[in-house]
Amino acid sequence: MNCQEVYETGLLYHHYANTAYPLTPKSFMQYKLRDEQEILELVKEEWSKADELSLYIHIPFCKSRCRFCEYVVLEGTNESVEDEYVGLLLKEMEMYAAIVGDKPVVGYDLGGGTPCKLSLQNLRRITEAVKRLFNIQPGVIFSIETTPLVAANEPEKLRAVYEMGYRRISMGVQTVSEKLLAELGRDGSQSLYERAVKNIRAAGFERFNIDLMYGFLHQSEADFDNTLHYAVGLGPEYITLYRNRYKGTKIEYEAGGVSIYKAMYQYRIAHRILTENGYEANIGKNTFSKVKDDCGTSDYLTTRVINGTPYLGMGLGAQSFGINYLSYNLGAAEKRLERYRSAVERGALPLQDIYRLPQDECIAKMVSVSFYFAFVDMAAFKKRFGVDFKEYFPEEIAFVLENRLMEIRGERIYLTERGADFINGVIPLFYSQRSKEELKKAFISKNRTEKSDEELFLSAYRLSDYERPSVAADIVALRLRLNEAESYRRDPHGQLSLLLIRRGEHPFMNHWALPGGFVRGQETLEECAARELEEETGVAAKSLLPVGVFSDPKRDPRGRIISCAYAAIMTAEGLRPVGGDDAIDAKWFDIKFDYEEDEYRLTLSCGDTVLEAALVRARSRNGQEVFEIKQNGALAFDHAKIIAQALDLLRRNAAGFETVFDFLPEKFTLSALQKVQETLLNVSILPANFRRKAAEYVAETEEFTTGAGHRPAKLYRKK
Repeated sequence: MNCQEVYETGLLYHHYANTAYPLTPKSFMQYKLRDEQEILELVKEEWSKADELSLYIHIPFCKSRCRFCEYVVLEGTNESVEDEYVGLLLKEMEMYAAIVGDKPVVGYDLGGGTPCKLSLQNLRRITEAVKRLFNIQPGVIFSIETTPLVAANEPEKLRAVYEMGYRRISMGVQTVSEKLLAELGRDGSQSLYERAVKNIRAAGFERFNIDLMYGFLHQSEADFDNTLHYAVGLGPEYITLYRNRYKGTKIEYEAGGVSIYKAMYQYRIAHRILTENGYEANIGKNTFSKVKDDCGTSDYLTTRVINGTPYLGMGLGAQSFGINYLSYNLGAAEKRLERYRSAVERGALPLQDIYRLPQDECIAKMVSVSFYFAFVDMAAFKKRFGVDFKEYFPEEIAFVLENRLMEIRGERIYLTERGADFINGVIPLFYSQRSKEELKKAFISKNRTEKSDEELFLSAYRLSDYERPSVAADIVALRLRLNEAESYRRDPHGQLSLLLIRRGEHPFMNHWALPGGFVRGQETLEECAARELEEETGVAAKSLLPVGVFSDPKRDPRGRIISCAYAAIMTAEGLRPVGGDDAIDAKWFDIKFDYEEDEYRLTLSCGDTVLEAALVRARSRNGQEVFEIKQNGALAFDHAKIIAQALDLLRRNAAGFETVFDFLPEKFTLSALQKVQETLLNVSILPANFRRKAAEYVAETEEFTTGAGHRPAKLYRKK
């Protein structure tokens, strides 16, 4: 797969192409070790090579499992189960302490689940064991997680945790929409959050993070906007955004209904609101910080993301990543305690799966996680793997730079604003070749259809959320590519091309369509058309010609949406479009428009992509001549009809000669004008007498201007 294919595949399967690597629990089965003695030797060998490490202790207990949760969680447990678990956890910690010895520990997280659900006695047992068994370096900030329910109702536990040495605390708010909370199976209310924050501050915490989630099927823009402003009002030092990943959750079936555009748009909203309120993060980064020179994440995560520091995870289902191995503890698959208990009690490392990885998979793992911060530290990469990042990924770096997805600043390569929008296409560029192929194959075979995904989207779509009336503008942007007739073998007429975008949003997600979108509050239709063209393609039009209004009640499956269409004609070479906003791609398609009597065939081609639409002429109920679509050729909505009407308008319009000049550059030579005429005639756009009349008008001059106020009077004559 070349870079373009990988990028497009990542965007297509954006719920799976993210910072989590590998793609599925079965992705690394070819590297799996099964012999217990071989496993023990590998673990000892790996940690003997590490210079330092970070620790993660997993507490798998929650009051109930949230429907969006993908982690190893046990619900409804009592204190006796928790006491037993902590005893097993301490035995596992002792096993690993004997292996890693006095290796420096540069980060430590107590996470979950809900660590603060444990009793104070159990929290002390774990914390004292960490300090006793491992070589925690001076200055390492202990980090712990809580829920609003625990923080609001158990202030004495927060004070005790602070006294144990924890200085950073993270609380999952996720959303303040009580309707959405109920759907997700989670407790929450504004009074609960405010009590929780009050108790956290009273306990002494000055490093307080709030987690928020976005990208839910039933999460409206207003819901997310309210949640962001409310979280800012709670005054945490840090706010972390988590896009719902769906994979492995109780609501995975909803994934197809959430478009990449919804996720990118919600992140844009968050970045704007948080930066306006004093929180800093480079574009694309998940954690926003109000503290100068503090990236906002725990030491454990920071060292993982930036430096690729090996990390050791202990507890049910915990993950570890050594120098050249990846492992998951027992419980990761079945989310039960029995096999973990059995292994620990017989003195074996409680590993469910362990993989000896080749270097390309270790590299893919480190780089994928790096995008949590939206950059790759190339110096850290070289230190970790002994190879130069630019030399290892020459084609990928050329692709992201050329397409303005990333930019190099010093020793780091950062996502751009465009790259942050399309991060799910960027990340898989740095996968191993095996994972690139897996991404393409694994999800095509999933038992999902484009139709079912669209039905999910439409079930959550509320037209009432949008300003009425629902009016949109679509743009038929045409480019005249003029060829020099240097040889009788070359086409002297040039080529007419149409600019199309590939939609990143339902409905018709991944279909080709005209650039366009909804009219905003105070803008005119013309302003909307010009804005949408530039936002979605990066191409600006000098002038727009009205094509018509398209108002069939069934033209858009979301509801009654009226489109006002415009045409734009450009002659400049090198008009390279770049997909933006809700367009995941933008390309020029060569046009062929044939017709016999009342049957028309529109053929649009770009490389290997060919779109063929069939139309007929008909009469509307009020007697007007219109096009009707027999076959839409994989074009979205009624865009085949809009394109056909735009081309026919230019062919039939008696004032077509004057109109064309509105779109031309200010200076235009006679020879170039003649090629324009020939090109237009070649696709049957303008009347047959156009060329003769045009030649008469400009016969006396070899060069003229067409800018406002400079056009010769004869150009205004009617035919």
